[in-house]
Amino acid sequence: MKVAVVGSGQLARMMALSAWPMGIRFSYLVQQGDSLDPITSLGDVIYDEAFPEAEALYKALGEPDVITVEKEAVDTDRLKALQAFCPVYPDPKMLETCRHRGLEKSWVNEQGVDVAPYRRTGNRQEILAALDAIGYPAILKTCTGGYDGYGQWRIKSAEDAVALEEEVCNLDCVLEGFVNFKREVSMIAVRNAEGESRFYPLTENLHRDGTLLTSKAPAPNLTAELQQQAEEIANKLLAASNYVGILAIEFFVTETADGGEHLVVNEMAPRVHNSGHWTQLGCISSQFNNHIRAITGLPLGNTQAMKITGMVNLLGVEMDNSVLVNSDQQLHGYGKSLRPGRKMGHINLVADSYEELDAQINATLAKVYPEG
Repeated sequence: MKVAVVGSGQLARMMALSAWPMGIRFSYLVQQGDSLDPITSLGDVIYDEAFPEAEALYKALGEPDVITVEKEAVDTDRLKALQAFCPVYPDPKMLETCRHRGLEKSWVNEQGVDVAPYRRTGNRQEILAALDAIGYPAILKTCTGGYDGYGQWRIKSAEDAVALEEEVCNLDCVLEGFVNFKREVSMIAVRNAEGESRFYPLTENLHRDGTLLTSKAPAPNLTAELQQQAEEIANKLLAASNYVGILAIEFFVTETADGGEHLVVNEMAPRVHNSGHWTQLGCISSQFNNHIRAITGLPLGNTQAMKITGMVNLLGVEMDNSVLVNSDQQLHGYGKSLRPGRKMGHINLVADSYEELDAQINATLAKVYPEG
């Protein structure tokens, strides 16, 4: 069995590492200039530019049984052409939807699922009109290209709106109203081509400057009702798109008038996701393992959490075992060169209680980021 991955980053690396023990081999479709460090020695690397014809590209990739992606920013026309030779999962049409915030929000709404109030904008007048309708505070986000806090501008007042640069105003954007939420959680869901779906426990996430810093799973104080609500939403979105593979859904948890909890979709990722890294230590089948299982037709793996598990992202810090604070931790390095703020790796950790988990996370953060 051979899988081709579009991309050469840490997600491609961890997919390959999870599947090698199952006898699955990999090739990688990359662009000139892409960093290859994370996938060194993990399979053949093919440069897209060298094979303009789809059939030649398919053969260069080693005639894979299936093609998948580690990111949304890919040439979907290229992937559609490759569908003539083997399955491509997720479907390129879903990649096009998820990588455009306006299309994604509209599509999620069409499935009867709540998102934050929003308006599409393309100039200053449309931004001001959207603010009149939604109110302050709000956040302006580019429809494409923005991630980990990039391509976003907070607008707290009319003065902030006036101060926006004209170049920013003319971008294809969505203006979102702020959601009064209790916490942020995410669902990692998996579905195969036969329509079978499984769901990991909801994960509680903490972000710093728009980038994920820590995760806890199962989310503390997770009720059966909230987990069921998330699974029903995920199942609806998976079925509506005939999805195959891992789908990550980020939610805001809001409070209803009667004191209950209600989920609002923030955004989706049609791929394995940072907030699911904890599954490498906390579950029998990690998100990476289950993604490969789903796209290759293997039986889906167990998604139950074996223990209380956490994850700490290593952002712009050197990678070595000195960052571990005890023997209940597992270090994953990405093989990248150091850059400020860059995702260099992560630490997974397990605990017998949430109090112990919090203590481990706080001790790890203090060691990794001594300046706070």
